[in-house]
Amino acid sequence: MNAKKYAAEAIGTFWLTFAGCGSAVIAAGFPEVGIGLVGVSLAFGLSVVTMAYAIGHISGCHLNPAVTLGLAAGGRFPAGQILPYIVAQVVGAIAASALLYVIASGAAGFDVAKGFASNGFDAHSPGKYSMVACFLMEVVMTMMFLFIIMGATHGKAPAGFAPLAIGLALVMIHLVSIPVTNTSVNPARSTGPALFVGGWAIQQLWLFWVAPLIGGVLGGAIYRWLSDEPTGVVEGKTAT
Repeated sequence: MNAKKYAAEAIGTFWLTFAGCGSAVIAAGFPEVGIGLVGVSLAFGLSVVTMAYAIGHISGCHLNPAVTLGLAAGGRFPAGQILPYIVAQVVGAIAASALLYVIASGAAGFDVAKGFASNGFDAHSPGKYSMVACFLMEVVMTMMFLFIIMGATHGKAPAGFAPLAIGLALVMIHLVSIPVTNTSVNPARSTGPALFVGGWAIQQLWLFWVAPLIGGVLGGAIYRWLSDEPTGVVEGKTAT
């Protein structure tokens, strides 16, 4: 049933957003034992690995509008399912951000204006990178993410290892791009926190929809052109 697929996408995106953004908001800068950039990168990657094994056989475990659109561009996903998948993913991300806000605000001194794991450019980039630099980073990183997803889930790829390859790719992406954009590559993940920060986060949210969606389409299309059998997915193998 499609309803179960949408529910799985909402739950999976909830987990990715809560675990990934939660690691940044709650654990990254905790005195003396904070997990830092590497820890946050691992949290995002592990959230994908765990959910890919949990719901990959149900929905394909996209967890990301850019992945859904990119897989459609690569011939791996029906166009008629794009919108409901994206809606489910955004709902999951917003629910996760709401819960994270409630928990984080229970600490003395919590201030959502500090960013709440939102993505930004110029003055709101962690490294103060320009809008153009941030746009390029998001396009390229999402493009490579989709390229890896397409290859790792191909029927000729080693069976059972797709979630690990995809999760490790997301770790690598975060290691490189957190200083630039705080890493999106996922419009749903960006939307949830931005709604609670408001102001600048919502004003800059457009970039974290447009750039990942462009990158996703490019990654899917490039792999489709490169591979002799671009749509060769083994039955039961997760899409992400």
